[in-house]
Amino acid sequence: MVHDRSPRTDDEVLATTDIEALLRHGLSRATFRTALFGDGAIAAAVTLDRLGVLPRSVAYVAKIVRAGGLSYAAGLPEPLPSTAASAHLRDWLETAAQVAGTPDDEARAARWLDTVAELIGLRRGSRAATAEPGPA
Repeated sequence: MVHDRSPRTDDEVLATTDIEALLRHGLSRATFRTALFGDGAIAAAVTLDRLGVLPRSVAYVAKIVRAGGLSYAAGLPEPLPSTAASAHLRDWLETAAQVAGTPDDEARAARWLDTVAELIGLRRGSRAATAEPGPA
């Protein structure tokens, strides 16, 4: 076994998660749902947070999914404020749209996006709390 002298952080490990695979299997199969809403949501939050996406932007896309559906949201020219973040989200939305066979699957995808938004908010809040100076 070769030991890597520079250990990877949890964020780096999560950033390699295949979110599309988790969406493909987790939206319609209950056995994969925990992985989708656990590792998948955290990995998506890490990815989007690194790109500077605000939680409200992802929550807004969740509202669009509820109102217009996954295919409509995937077809938006720029669903998030940055091009790089939009590319990631569009890939996830397109994958979800391909496998969502029922209205419940679409609603589940919107709930997943809400979960991602909440996790981004928690990450940002945690960073802000640790950046604040302590009592003197």
